[in-house]
Amino acid sequence: MNGLAVTLHGDREIRLSRDFAAPRHLVFAAFTRPELLMRWWGARGWHLVECEVDLRVGGRWQFVSRGPDGDLMAQGGTYREIDVPARLVCTELFDDQSYPGETLVRHDFTGSASRTTVVTHLRYATTQGRDTVLRYPMTRGVSEAFDRLTAVLHTVAKTGATS
Repeated sequence: MNGLAVTLHGDREIRLSRDFAAPRHLVFAAFTRPELLMRWWGARGWHLVECEVDLRVGGRWQFVSRGPDGDLMAQGGTYREIDVPARLVCTELFDDQSYPGETLVRHDFTGSASRTTVVTHLRYATTQGRDTVLRYPMTRGVSEAFDRLTAVLHTVAKTGATS
């Protein structure tokens, strides 16, 4: 699987799955290290301008992205579970969110020495929240971000440089 697979589970969950040609520890680092997140997070035209990560259970994360028209979008949450390099669980809430409640986000990293599959479980507080997100161009945005991540992983694996 090279592209993003999107499936629905129950009435409040979206699952995203994508395979990467990189070892788990590197993919996990790309999800948790600001110097790597700044290089790939966001859809085409969107870039992180602020990235704070307090990677510990109970620690907070905060991202601010700037879009192609200069619009800012902020999101953040709290880390609930950290199992390097297998699992990362956190909450997520956007500053200008259009649906109720926090989302529980779980990233599972599985694979071999050279390939990693990331399965992201997004559990929304309500069915309305999940359905609202499904109307957004979320799939396109995540696909574009993961394409950028693929390029970053290739560069880091090739050069060993992470910043």
